[in-house]
Amino acid sequence: MSEHIHDENCDHDHDHDENVFVVTDAEGVEHEMVMVYTFESNQQAYAVLLDRNEPEADGVIFRVEEENEEAYLVSIEEDEEWDRVVAIYNEIAAKEAEEDN
Repeated sequence: MSEHIHDENCDHDHDHDENVFVVTDAEGVEHEMVMVYTFESNQQAYAVLLDRNEPEADGVIFRVEEENEEAYLVSIEEDEEWDRVVAIYNEIAAKEAEEDN
């Protein structure tokens, strides 16, 4: 059995280690979202997702929760939690931007 190497040279269409989630927005429109970053705050995991079809659009941050060894994404409803998480993510993004320069 030969081992198939999954990289940019593949000649068929499939996901390459992308964590793709279908997220429904407030208007009921479904979006294919790709998890691009995860981080923790106050012992809680968070994930940043980008729209797979609009990679230049702003990312969305979700809380990652686990139940029965399965992880799922939850919208952040509380303003205090949202403000804290966005501030942390902005700080991480700024540090990465500095490193890229």
